[in-house]
Amino acid sequence: MTKAIRIHAPGGPDAMKWEDVPTPEPGPGEAVVKHEAVGLNYIDVYFRTGLYKAPSLPLTIGMEGAGVVSAVGTGVTNVAVGDRVAYAGAIGAYATERALPADKLVKLPAEIDCKTGAAMMLQGMTAQYLLRRTHPVKAGETIVVHAAAGGVGLIMCQWARHLGATVIGVVSSEAKAALARAHGATHTIVGYDNLVAEVKRITGGAMVPVVYDSIGKDTFTASLDCLAPLGLMVSYGNASGPVPPVDIGILAAKGSLYLTRPTLATHTARHADLLATANDLFDVVKQGAVKIEVNQTFALKDAAAAHIALESRKTTGSTVLLP
Repeated sequence: MTKAIRIHAPGGPDAMKWEDVPTPEPGPGEAVVKHEAVGLNYIDVYFRTGLYKAPSLPLTIGMEGAGVVSAVGTGVTNVAVGDRVAYAGAIGAYATERALPADKLVKLPAEIDCKTGAAMMLQGMTAQYLLRRTHPVKAGETIVVHAAAGGVGLIMCQWARHLGATVIGVVSSEAKAALARAHGATHTIVGYDNLVAEVKRITGGAMVPVVYDSIGKDTFTASLDCLAPLGLMVSYGNASGPVPPVDIGILAAKGSLYLTRPTLATHTARHADLLATANDLFDVVKQGAVKIEVNQTFALKDAAAAHIALESRKTTGSTVLLP
């Protein structure tokens, strides 16, 4: 037997149970990974609460991890037993070991340890597609990044600065504002009440070509109002709850705006795209342009405490769970 955190019904942090589960065996095209670290992400909360529907119950949640391949099934050629690997986007990570499709795995460079790998894959590859594909950020642009002191946010602040952009980071406290500035945000705004007025002041009335919004319901309208004509609203998370139904006429009224709701799964569905996304991330980390901040660690069995910290905005940067 091995151990995993499972939920039997949607609920609060106490819905997560530390249980014995059968030792995984690799099927065709699969590999077993013995986890050294598991990443914590807001999508884990969405699955736990039922905002995102569980594929089946009981469910082992968690979308990213890193460790060592301990077994491979037939037909696997991209990884071998003993390889250090990481992955994101495959639900079932809150376990000491697990089987998953081998084509979800990426070999970790020697310079990146498993703890960092588990902390960076989902958040870092999210930052990659947002900054390099959803809206390819260019030198000289000014952009708005919500939750700028969070896991994705700190990576985006650093990476956007590396690309030559000016970042306006939106945060929930002065301490988080200082953290965002230390990681590349030129300007910070605390709270949402004066968001539009502050963006107008900072940009001299020009507003911005893109807003990256992971907050959802509470910030949607204000984010739209930060955009210049023809600007792009990127809604990629729901930390405050899902955005209610939208009358698309407001996009016309506010300046022929664009709106998208992208996901990492779509951007890494093809193995070639997964490798390209991960390698771009690995490159900026190895260069030192982006530093992955693992600011909290919890034992995997204490995942409930990690969720409480995340939901109460007590975390910054990345959090990992240690089996």
